[in-house]
Amino acid sequence: MSTKKVTKIGVLTSGGDAPGMNAAIRAVVRTAIYHGIEVYGIVRGYNGMVEGDIFKMDSKSVANIIQRGGTILKTARSAAFFEPEGRQKAYDNLKKFGINGLVIIGGDGSFKGAQKFSNEFDIPCIGLPGTIDKDIAGSDFTIGFDTAVNTAVEAIDKIRDTADAHDRLFVVEVMGRDAGYIALHSGIATGAENILIPETKTDIEELIASLTEKEKRKKLVNLVVVAEGDELGGANEIGAIMKTRLPNADIRICILGHIQRGGAPSCLDRLIASRMGFHAVECLIEGRNNVMVGIVNNKVHYTPLDNAVKAKQKISQDWFKIVKILAS
Repeated sequence: MSTKKVTKIGVLTSGGDAPGMNAAIRAVVRTAIYHGIEVYGIVRGYNGMVEGDIFKMDSKSVANIIQRGGTILKTARSAAFFEPEGRQKAYDNLKKFGINGLVIIGGDGSFKGAQKFSNEFDIPCIGLPGTIDKDIAGSDFTIGFDTAVNTAVEAIDKIRDTADAHDRLFVVEVMGRDAGYIALHSGIATGAENILIPETKTDIEELIASLTEKEKRKKLVNLVVVAEGDELGGANEIGAIMKTRLPNADIRICILGHIQRGGAPSCLDRLIASRMGFHAVECLIEGRNNVMVGIVNNKVHYTPLDNAVKAKQKISQDWFKIVKILAS
C-alpha cells in the first residue's frame, strides 16, 4: 500500500489492441473525475510517455466510445522505454503534468514495464488485462478475449458451410502466438475435429491417423483449428503436411488474422472493462500499488503485477478430454 495521495492519473493502452480497451479508458476517466481526480491520456503507450504525448481528458473525451473497437489512445511497442534513459524521460514528462498514478491497459509486456517503472520512480501503477489471448493469470477473462473468440466462431461457422458444400477439410489458423485459448474455445464452439495449440505437443502421426480414420468412415467434412504459435507452425505448415499425407483429401487453408482484433466489443467485454476500469481508480485512491485488477468467479481480484506476468493462465486438462470425446 502507498501512503501518497493520488491527485492526477495517467491512463495508457499498450501492446496489441483489444476490443473493450475504450470501455476501460472511459471507466477510468469518469471514475477519476467523479472523485475529483484529474486524468491525462497518454498517446501510443509508453512511447507517448517517453515523448511527452500527453493531454488532459474530461468526460466529453470519452463520450460515444464504449461501442468502438481499437483504442482512442492508440498503442505502440516502445524499445526506448525499456532503456534507463527512456524511463527517466518518461518520468520527467509525467512530473511536468503532476501525474502521480498510472493505469496501464495491456498484456504481460506492458505489466513488466509498469512494474519496473514503478519500482524505479515510486509511481503507483495499476494494470488492467487488455489482451485477446487470455494468457494472464489472475482473471477469468481478459479485455478483448470474448469479442475475439466470437469473431473467430462466426468466421469458422461460415467456413464450415462451404466445407460441407464441397466435402473439404479446412485448416483454420487463429491468433495465439503463445497461448491457445482462442483456438480452444472457438474450436470447441464450432465442432472442430482437431484443435492444435502451443500448450500441448502436437503429435502429427496421431492427427493424420485421426483424419484417416474419419476418411474411412466417409466423414469428408473436417475442421482443424490451429493457433498460430503451434510448435509445428501455423495453418500453412500444418496444411502442407496434410496434403502430403492425405492425398485424397480436398484440403483448404484459411488464416483469419487481424480480423480477430477489430470490431465492436461484445457485451461481456464492455462490462468487464468498465468494472475493471472503475476498480483501477479505486485501487489508486486506496493506496494499492503494482497490482492487476482481474475478475475471478465474478468477484474483483487483485494480483501483484509480477505474479500476473510470471504465472501464465493454464489450460485445464478437462478441456483436452472434452475436445477428444466431442470430436470423435
